[in-house]
Amino acid sequence: MSNYPARFQKERDGYVVTFRDIPEALTSGATKKEAMEMATDALATAMEFYFEDRRPVPMPTKARKGEELVELPASVAVKVLLLNEMLKENMTPSKLAKKLDTSPQTITRIVDLHHTTKIDTLADAFKAMGKTLNFSVA
Repeated sequence: MSNYPARFQKERDGYVVTFRDIPEALTSGATKKEAMEMATDALATAMEFYFEDRRPVPMPTKARKGEELVELPASVAVKVLLLNEMLKENMTPSKLAKKLDTSPQTITRIVDLHHTTKIDTLADAFKAMGKTLNFSVA
């Protein structure tokens, strides 16, 4: 879904991982495998900063030479798309709640990265904004 390019820099004690598109995501690991696991976690955790500040999350760019792709968990990726669409449309949780005939607290839970949200609920939120959530398999 969303694969962000990362640089795995070999250091004396392991690997340091940085993301050019998401500079808030910075981590390390003793081995390459551990660094990749930590990178996935750091990327998802960094999304919280954007959500808290209600800032658009930068979409991933193409990997450059020496970079590897780190996948954002699908459940987080869909919520990132929702947040970005809400910001683009100047859609507050209150406005979206009215369109969905629900409470603003329900919308807050929908966009909470730690709350498990049914995909149908997310699709309904997009539909309320005049958008369609599409899937593909590659």
